[in-house]
Amino acid sequence: MPVPPPSESPDSIAARLDAVRRTIAEAAAAAGRDAGSVTLVAVSKTHGAAAVAEALAAGQRVFGENRVQEARAKWPDLRAGRPDIELHLIGPLQTNKVKDAVALFDVIETVDRDRLAEALAAEMARSGRRPRCLVEVNTGEEPQKAGIAPADVDAFVAACRERHNLPVTGLMCIPPADEEPAMHFALLADLARRNGLAEISMGMSGDYPTAIRFGATHVRVGTAIFGVRPPPG
Repeated sequence: MPVPPPSESPDSIAARLDAVRRTIAEAAAAAGRDAGSVTLVAVSKTHGAAAVAEALAAGQRVFGENRVQEARAKWPDLRAGRPDIELHLIGPLQTNKVKDAVALFDVIETVDRDRLAEALAAEMARSGRRPRCLVEVNTGEEPQKAGIAPADVDAFVAACRERHNLPVTGLMCIPPADEEPAMHFALLADLARRNGLAEISMGMSGDYPTAIRFGATHVRVGTAIFGVRPPPG
């Protein structure tokens, strides 16, 4: 039997993408939702342009990156001629990287403090570019993690909207690694509803079907698509 070309290999990025899309559709159907209500954010952090190109060839258009510097080196060429790509920043953002972040990304998912909100607002006013913003919520109130405490979300969202005029469209969370994620997903969905926010970014490779059950509109999946991340260079 002839060996299939790499693009048809069951371990190819295209095959993994297809498997993740099927799982999303199944999880959405089980929750009584349309699969189209869930956006797959393919997390391409630390993976090179060749891997991203494979995903692009398989029709993926929404990607997530952790670091502004990496995205700046990788994405301008990949985006050339592809106006339908949507790039999400899903890692922490330092205020000195705000100018580049606003220029590069279509969605910034990690708005987590007033000083950052103020810097984003100033850069958006200066550049005229207004990427959507999601507020990162520290649902487990872990001291080592960034994010707004659940009790402070309502006031912070209001400040982002009213004082800073940021285009806040949703919430994002990363549950504690050692806890059942369902209760964190339920909490984030409740906070989003309470604040009239339509976008809920939650769920990663190990738990995205559960996140969909609790209302995720965006799931951030990396390892299940691209495989184990290469070590930092």
